[in-house]
Amino acid sequence: MARPIWNGTLSFGLLNIPVALMPGERRIDLHFRMLDSRDKAPVRYERVNADTGEEVPWKDIVKAFEYSKGNYVVLEPDDIRDAAPQSKESVDVEAFIEASQIGPAYFEKPYVLVPGKKAEKGYVLLRETLRDAGKIGIGRVVIRTREYLCAVMPQGDALMLILLRYPQELIDVQDYRIPEGKLSDYRISSQEMDMASQLIASMEANWKPDQYKDEFRQRLSDVIKKRMKANKVSHRPEDELEDAAVPENAATNVVDFMSLLKQSLATNKRTPPKANKSGSAAKGSDSAAGKTSKKAAVKSAGKAAQGKGKTAGSKSAGKAVKSAATGKKAAKKTTNAATKTTTNKSAGSSGSGSRKRATSNKKAA
Repeated sequence: MARPIWNGTLSFGLLNIPVALMPGERRIDLHFRMLDSRDKAPVRYERVNADTGEEVPWKDIVKAFEYSKGNYVVLEPDDIRDAAPQSKESVDVEAFIEASQIGPAYFEKPYVLVPGKKAEKGYVLLRETLRDAGKIGIGRVVIRTREYLCAVMPQGDALMLILLRYPQELIDVQDYRIPEGKLSDYRISSQEMDMASQLIASMEANWKPDQYKDEFRQRLSDVIKKRMKANKVSHRPEDELEDAAVPENAATNVVDFMSLLKQSLATNKRTPPKANKSGSAAKGSDSAAGKTSKKAAVKSAGKAAQGKGKTAGSKSAGKAVKSAATGKKAAKKTTNAATKTTTNKSAGSSGSGSRKRATSNKKAA
């Protein structure tokens, strides 16, 4: 099972259901690499300065918005960080609407909401209520650093979260030349309408998604396997995804649902109270401050330890130098003693020889 995008809550009114946001799609596209046909070496894409042609390291790259041709405004990392929404672990449902009111063009990307530990009651309650009423929840969710419009709807035993496109992201169909008017304007007869209806009825079937396959990908995969077999290339098995169950320490939801539902109806709250958000922000600030203090303490302790290490190293080095100097002096004394002894021996030998020559000369005389 894939890893969760995040663990948080599904909130509507005063109710909060712990959930894990899981991927709802699988990318199966075949990806290709560009190779040099001469030696089959991979071709790299480099970040190159358009004026100098030199490669630019990541540390020198900044983000900028081109407001006109060749004119840019540079954004600092703090600018982007400050613009990002604060809430990152909550799906805030703001309204419930008829499912038929949203056109297919608005739906973008599916996710699966998995209930947290001991959150099954609230999960099932919301799922079955939406199913019976034929409604879907419309809210907002923050994934990584961007806030999305989303829809929460039941599908089988699961609650699906579908990312929605904002109206500004859609092109109005009126911008195109779309046929308008009555059937008679296009000379469509009633007999043609009847024949078209019969054709559609004859092709009517139940939706069975398993019978639809990506045939192009399958044919291309077969070609790749044949090439690998012909070249005797052993393919590496795909890495298995680790199970990503909801953490044991996830927030539980043992609450009085009847009481919260009554309060929500009485106060007509569509989203969690602002105090909760500010409280969360304050909590986050305190947590951040605590982390900063902890980092500072660890850093100071590290410096102190480093200083002690340096002092200990200096003392050890001093002892080593002193020991070396002592050894050097001892060696020098030994050398001097040996030299003195040799000199004395030489002097003694020389004196003895002189005495012998003197005695010989006396006898001769």
